[in-house]
Amino acid sequence: MTEDQRGAALLRGAVSSPRASFLELFFDLVFVFALTRVSQRTIDDVASARRDLWGGAAQTVLLFLALWLVWTLTAWVTSRYEPERGIIQFVVVASMFGSMVMAVALPRAFTERAATFVCAYLAIQIGRPLLITVALRRHPRRTVTTRILAWSTLGAAPWLAGALVPQPTLRAVFWTAALAWDYTGLALGWPVPRLGPTRVSGWAVMGEHLAERYQQIFLIALGETILVIGLTFSGSDFSASRFGAFALSFLVTALLWRIYFHRAGHLLAEAIRVARSPGLLGESASWTHLVIVAGVLVTAVGYELVIDHPYARMEPAWPAFVMGGPALFLAARARFEYEIFGRVSRSRLAGVLVLVALAPLALRMPPMGALASAAAVLTAIAVGDAARSWGRPVERTASPL
Repeated sequence: MTEDQRGAALLRGAVSSPRASFLELFFDLVFVFALTRVSQRTIDDVASARRDLWGGAAQTVLLFLALWLVWTLTAWVTSRYEPERGIIQFVVVASMFGSMVMAVALPRAFTERAATFVCAYLAIQIGRPLLITVALRRHPRRTVTTRILAWSTLGAAPWLAGALVPQPTLRAVFWTAALAWDYTGLALGWPVPRLGPTRVSGWAVMGEHLAERYQQIFLIALGETILVIGLTFSGSDFSASRFGAFALSFLVTALLWRIYFHRAGHLLAEAIRVARSPGLLGESASWTHLVIVAGVLVTAVGYELVIDHPYARMEPAWPAFVMGGPALFLAARARFEYEIFGRVSRSRLAGVLVLVALAPLALRMPPMGALASAAAVLTAIAVGDAARSWGRPVERTASPL
């Protein structure tokens, strides 16, 4: 076998299974834990009544975006390369271990565990393209991983600088610049001199596999909310009011699941398969699911606040979680509808506007009332979806991408 043939053997072929492998599902287990660390970090900031609550929230967003970049690039790797090959399996397992280290370090990533978080992140972001580049040998596709490797190596400087400075504020500045560099590379296709860019929108991908991975990360986020609901209620008094908040939180989670998978959520694989540019739709769906998952995590913070304080006085920041989480989810879900059908979901946009309008009024409600209002908005959308689709055939995809 020539070197070109050995490199080509890493690529997904026509006989490759489009389903996510058991290794990928194993990899996702780390992100169940990692997402709980993200929401718990925010909950701790809210519970401690920090003066700089929004500064802490911004730090958490930054750390979440670093985790998301690791997950989404791993999903693209396994959609582009054969996951049954030993080197790809090693890359996934190594990325899994690095993600676990990041998750463990995340609660104190801006204090004493900064170096641990950064070293784990850079080991994934630099090690993954390096190993694949070597494994591809002289195959033409190695120029893609070479670009990613060069871009990630240059981006390591601000990450390391941020880990070494003692002040958390200065650390946030360095890491924001580093993350902006990494996401700019992803958006522009990691352009380097002489080679130019390689946009992921132009990559040949396995649509069903990529769609399944996005659906799975959404379900992982929902699983994280279930953990929050269960752990919060099990650690508190089993009073009637807390049980009501517990049941209401579960209802909202079920409604998020229903609204996501109604029509568009089920048709993502088909939309990518028939799209004129499958890579472009896959890239767009990645950004959309980033916001969808973020909305679910913000909602989970609201769950804990309501279960712990069902009839307490609403604090000024709480509506941002109880109302803001579902609103963020609905806004991203409206974009998702456009990606699949080429039209805007008016019911979801109306839901966003209602939730935003209710947020100031929520300050005069008990937390239970605010969550009940959010549940009522989501219920109205879910019922409207069911009524419009009753007796009608499944709608065909018509992605503008």
